[in-house]
Amino acid sequence: MVMPEEPNTTPPPQSQPYPGHSGDMDPEPRDEMRDYVGRELLAGRRALITGGDSGIGRAVAIAFAKEGADIAIAYLNEHEDANHTRKLVEAAGRRCALLPGDLGDRDHCGSVVEQAVSELGGLDILVNNVAYQAPVESLEELSDEQWEHTFAVNIHSYYRVTKAALQHMREGSVIINTSSINGLRGNKTLIDYAATKGAINAFTYSMAQNLVERGIRVNAVAPGPVWTPLIPATFPQEKVEKFGEQVPMKRAADPDEIAPSYVFFAAGRLSSYYTGEILAPIGGETLPG
Repeated sequence: MVMPEEPNTTPPPQSQPYPGHSGDMDPEPRDEMRDYVGRELLAGRRALITGGDSGIGRAVAIAFAKEGADIAIAYLNEHEDANHTRKLVEAAGRRCALLPGDLGDRDHCGSVVEQAVSELGGLDILVNNVAYQAPVESLEELSDEQWEHTFAVNIHSYYRVTKAALQHMREGSVIINTSSINGLRGNKTLIDYAATKGAINAFTYSMAQNLVERGIRVNAVAPGPVWTPLIPATFPQEKVEKFGEQVPMKRAADPDEIAPSYVFFAAGRLSSYYTGEILAPIGGETLPG
């Protein structure tokens, strides 16, 4: 039996330009699902993953591929990371289409879906995962431009991509939204980001109710701290050094530890009676309710 790699420890101080790259992180995140063994749970399925070039999106893409799905990845401009993900998906024997562009742009959201359907021949699984964040010390520091950009990427794209995707989805299709612990309890320095994640939770609940009669399941994954390129690209170095220390497990998760939650929701064999659920892998933290 192949044993899982050891999880990363607390990282040293570091920073890099937004949106960040996996290869420049220290330590590099475990996001390649190297020890994951698929069981054909998604055989013949076609999945579009936004923000799929690195981090959680990369791990989900590879896990889905190992379960038998073909993949389309929408991402901003991280071409090196995206091409690496494509190689890993193809090594698992599946197709991988790369779809660069800004999902904060209204028209691009619809275009991404049409490109994915054209490349894959249809669409069965949508993972809304793209995200933007930038911490601030106060509401006064939070500009209108940042507020609007965060909402455009983090929730408007979920609405627009989902709306376009529904034209192609049939009974048995699945939508999985990436939320966050910050959408469940807020965050004093990620005010706009936490607000969008709370909106994603409500969107998940509402769409699950709206689509249940069409046989389309809608769920969300709300992780705690996860070591992805977004962290050194958006946090000051002193916060990067302490990232993840606040949870009971005293560390951030690696993307490989989060991706199986998406497989669970994507595979009808595992979760056919689940819709409108928010699964929160948050490192031992407990929440009321």
